[in-house]
Amino acid sequence: MPHSVPALTLYQRDDCPLCDEALAVLAQARAPEFETVWIDDDEALEARYGIRVPVLRDETDGRELEWPFDADAVRAFMVGPARSNAGGPAG
Repeated sequence: MPHSVPALTLYQRDDCPLCDEALAVLAQARAPEFETVWIDDDEALEARYGIRVPVLRDETDGRELEWPFDADAVRAFMVGPARSNAGGPAG
């Protein structure tokens, strides 16, 4: 099975300095193209993400990376759960 690039979505707000920082981190991590979703006028997204934004979501498996994150965390997130769970503590 060929390695696939995750379908990424960045959930953010208008006038959000942390969201601006997240965009810079994604650029630094050389993240592939991603969709941007603004949660401000969507009640369901407001309820789900509210104060958690910015949040990077892998739409292929539902994993989410919440702020704060750095370029290394984004790169590890893009690799997927198989690597990030290997050898980790059990809970």
